[in-house]
Amino acid sequence: MKNVEMDVKGNTLTIKVDLTKEFGPSSSGKSIIIASSEGNADVPGVDGVRVGLNVYKKRK
Repeated sequence: MKNVEMDVKGNTLTIKVDLTKEFGPSSSGKSIIIASSEGNADVPGVDGVRVGLNVYKKRK
């Protein structure tokens, strides 16, 4: 994962992303990647639950 932290407390999943980071352009070149789970990722400590996350901004 790039710039993604997941934490589970009780029945609540919290996802942290630092919005100041950038990882360059997307494969299409239309946006700038800020964070990605790089596909579906297991939620820590919760069987059978997965998350797919992409955070990006429009390229100027």
